[in-house]
Amino acid sequence: MLFGVIGVFISASIITCGSWWLFPKLNFLDLTVRDYLALGTIFSSTDTVCTLQVLSQDDTPLLYSLVFGEGVVNDATSVVLFNAVQKIDVSKLDSRTLRVVGDFLYLFSTSTALGVVAGLITAYILKALSFGRHSSVREISMMMLMAYLSYMLAELFELSGILTVFFCGISMSHYAWHNVTEISRITTRHVFATMSFIAETFIFLYVGMDALDMSKWRMTELGIVNLMGIYSGLIFLILLGRAAFVFPLSALANYMNRRSEETPSITFKHQIIIWWAGLMRGAVSIALAFKQFTYSGVTSDPINATMITNTIIVVLFTTLVFGCLTKPLIRYLLPHHATRATTSHEEETTGPVEDMNLPLLSFEESAATNISRAKESLSMLIESPVYTIHYYWRKFDDAYMRPIFGGPRANNSDC
Repeated sequence: MLFGVIGVFISASIITCGSWWLFPKLNFLDLTVRDYLALGTIFSSTDTVCTLQVLSQDDTPLLYSLVFGEGVVNDATSVVLFNAVQKIDVSKLDSRTLRVVGDFLYLFSTSTALGVVAGLITAYILKALSFGRHSSVREISMMMLMAYLSYMLAELFELSGILTVFFCGISMSHYAWHNVTEISRITTRHVFATMSFIAETFIFLYVGMDALDMSKWRMTELGIVNLMGIYSGLIFLILLGRAAFVFPLSALANYMNRRSEETPSITFKHQIIIWWAGLMRGAVSIALAFKQFTYSGVTSDPINATMITNTIIVVLFTTLVFGCLTKPLIRYLLPHHATRATTSHEEETTGPVEDMNLPLLSFEESAATNISRAKESLSMLIESPVYTIHYYWRKFDDAYMRPIFGGPRANNSDC
């Protein structure tokens, strides 16, 4: 939460202030105050897919959890902050500076509440009502349609759809997941993974095709030197904004956990990997840029076309350059863990192929192995005697929430 929420505010502030100071020196760029604020949120959204493909959850659980957790929270926070920026009255910016914080808190809380309610309703329907019981098709359809309904309701009420879906998924995985059959769990996991892969592939295909749109490049009317200055400035601001919160917040987290012997500290090498993991920009940055600088994907303004091409180049550059250097960096900083992760990945990919006569059995065994590993990790977390807000939440969850909405209790062996 420190990296994904507080870090977005710090990074967005630095990118906004830096672009506000840099771009006016380029006479051909005349952006509004809202455009500068939007730039901060657009380039504060990270894409940690490349880093997560290299990291191993078994070898470096803390590092993997920090990178993964920040990635999912960062996207939602960036979208909510972007929506809050759109509601700012720039004519009264000096007297209403805290308005953006209030709008952010309103959108964050209401979108979260809507997602949690949708997830709880789905869990209660699957547990208490006979609709969908003992039918994998109906169970999967119920979860997919309720998740999509929560997104549509959020957009209808002008809230954050991505944040609503995110917390709806958390609620479903915590309660509704335990109310469906095993085959529904396996199918749901792979169906959503497939949909996610197709959607992300489509986004990058769209980015690549749009990068070859000559009309936007002709519309910019800028020389190669000016373009390189803009790209270099944005990349530098992204690097600076990322470092401005990763290292200080990591030091703060280590200071807060210095008395806890069970909580490992975030080493300097881990901080470098976390800093590097968030340098890549992806689909959310593209979507926000098109929403800010185009109308239904079309623009006729040279300045807006310039910002669109800037965003596309930054996304492609960070994905290709920083993404390709991610694996060598992790191998250099964590050679032992990187070697083990590569070996385990090769074993998983080559093992089931040897028996071509039982493909379905290999698929089910692989899924069951992943679920059992997740259960073991969760059991270790639940059994840890940490007397924090999580401890009191577990007591409340076992006593009131799980008996109503479903799911094993914390002291259950199959939790």
